[in-house]
Amino acid sequence: MTINRPNVDQIVEIARELGMSMSAEKAAEYLAVMQANFDPYDMVDAMADNLPPVKYPRTPGYRPGPDENPLNAWYFKSEIKGAPSGKLAGKRVVIKDNVAVAGVPMMNGSSTLEGFVPSYDATIVSRLLDAGATVVGKSTCEQFCLSAGSHSSDPGPVHNPHKYGYSAGGSSSGSAALVAKGEVELAIGGDQGGSIRIPAAFCGVYGMKATYGLVPYTGVMPIEMTVDHTGPITNNVLDNALMLEVLAGPDGLDPRQYAPKVTPYADVLDRGVKGMRIGLLKEGLEVPLLEDDVAAKVRAAADHFASLGAIVEEVSIPEHPQLAALWGPIGMEGLAVQMMFGNGMGYNWKGFYDVALMEAHSGWRDRADDLSKTLTIAMIVGRYMQKQYRGAFYGKAQNIARRMKAIYDAAFAKYDLILTPTVGMKATRLPGPDAPIAEIVSRSWEMLGATAQYDVTGHPAMSIPCGMGDGLPIGLSIAAADYQESKIYQAAAAFEASVDWRHF
Repeated sequence: MTINRPNVDQIVEIARELGMSMSAEKAAEYLAVMQANFDPYDMVDAMADNLPPVKYPRTPGYRPGPDENPLNAWYFKSEIKGAPSGKLAGKRVVIKDNVAVAGVPMMNGSSTLEGFVPSYDATIVSRLLDAGATVVGKSTCEQFCLSAGSHSSDPGPVHNPHKYGYSAGGSSSGSAALVAKGEVELAIGGDQGGSIRIPAAFCGVYGMKATYGLVPYTGVMPIEMTVDHTGPITNNVLDNALMLEVLAGPDGLDPRQYAPKVTPYADVLDRGVKGMRIGLLKEGLEVPLLEDDVAAKVRAAADHFASLGAIVEEVSIPEHPQLAALWGPIGMEGLAVQMMFGNGMGYNWKGFYDVALMEAHSGWRDRADDLSKTLTIAMIVGRYMQKQYRGAFYGKAQNIARRMKAIYDAAFAKYDLILTPTVGMKATRLPGPDAPIAEIVSRSWEMLGATAQYDVTGHPAMSIPCGMGDGLPIGLSIAAADYQESKIYQAAAAFEASVDWRHF
């Protein structure tokens, strides 16, 4: 097959975009010389792509109607039976709809991607199936995963399983809601600013954002490569630990992975917390919009760890609010370059590129008015700052992030764990369909000041339920040093075994 070559008018237009002045005559001269540069594209076009294999048969599935989907938490129902035995045998798992599952539609919460069907399984999907899990479908997620509330998905809002009309959290909204409702035992979530932990907190389930790069992101649609995380959401600590054991480890295809260290997390669940040093972060209890009952439950959880034999004391990291602010330049400029103008994959890294997704996602340019309000704002801000300041703030934020990480590394050298509220508030009411932009955006991003820190530093952090208020769950964040997920699970299991969080 021969690719389309440019004509003279296209060369003139591209030159104009590059800031060059070029006449039609000069363009024709360049065009004659550059013809040979297009020949390698013909050769690449004729070659077969290099896709991961699909090992397990599956049904295409269907999109459930309201009777089967009262919370709007399902995007698609399907069934893929994994291996006959394994750590997750007999467990039902739902996959967040930004993750590739061969033969099952993937919309990533956006009508602009509707109709796209991946032809391969993401690494994490293959690993779940190899471990005996049964994939039962895809869960609704927020449009391109850019909301911490559950009201931005094009299929409509996801409702909290504890109180209809309230947010399930985002962007892994459907995943957390389906686990909390008991329709599945396991779910995949994604976390760039808190999108595993926030819905886990709002829905009263267990959500682990592991160390950056521990779980391969191959086959998951990115937002921004330096903050992309994916991982487990479950109804108990044991399932979460076993699921992470299955998911973790290098796959050779994900540039986010730097020699990740994997351990048998489930082996530590009966060790208790006696002698562990735990810091209750002062600045974590000073986040904006902090509700009194959330603060009280988190302090009570810290006291409970002390009663179990841990050494608990208040710790201060004054830079905590500043670290959250770094997410702005990194997230907004980074997503504009990679997720949107880079058609989901971007450039300049070695690993697996989803070419079909790049082609399908590029169509957003023809339907840009259909993008969510949060994504619209992020793209405009990111594009403006790139044009006005040439990416300088993105680069500076990444540089400062290294210094911030060192500050947190020093704190984790003194403390095994650091506690904060996962978010400062309980689930909020879902904005109405005609709500003003300010309300829609506020309900999307107001939680990030409590969660985005660990996406920027890459440290592992888990949300566990630690109480109820006004009929809604409250989440406790437990964080640790890089690759110390075992310590988090050890403490989470001790808390889970010693209290009923619904009545704590």
